[in-house]
Amino acid sequence: MTGERGERGDREADRQRTIAYLDLVEGRGSVELLDDGTIRALLQSGLRIAVVGASSRPERASNDVMASLVARGFDCVPVNPNEREVLGRTAYPTLAAAVEATGPVDIVDVFRRSELCPPHAVEAVEVGAQCLWLQLGVVSWEAAEIAADAGLGVVMDRCLKVEARRLLGA
Repeated sequence: MTGERGERGDREADRQRTIAYLDLVEGRGSVELLDDGTIRALLQSGLRIAVVGASSRPERASNDVMASLVARGFDCVPVNPNEREVLGRTAYPTLAAAVEATGPVDIVDVFRRSELCPPHAVEAVEVGAQCLWLQLGVVSWEAAEIAADAGLGVVMDRCLKVEARRLLGA
């Protein structure tokens, strides 16, 4: 019996993720997302970026993206309670701890599963970020609504590394 309930729960979670993604692709979401022009202007403004879910493991996407952003000149701060250091930078257990120790951030770039994003949206609001950025494959309308209701820009299902290269050039 427990196995059946678990499978039903997994199927329902998969169904909800699919609906959220289709809403994004078809423009039916509850929040207006930032367009290319606004993202370009944001990226050109000399930002500090908190990378939530940053990993010290080179094979992880968060490590690759953070390395690329640092190489482009962005000031990045890793946020991950399971890391001490990422790419030579001290990692902080929470976004609040990172901001307290290093100063304000402009973009909160989230490498977490979609269902784990709403608390990070709350944190982004609390620290006064300008933008909540959910990485490629991450769609959370709940997190988007939290951020947008507080005046933050929102980007979902886009890779910050890819968008920086595409919108700012090589």
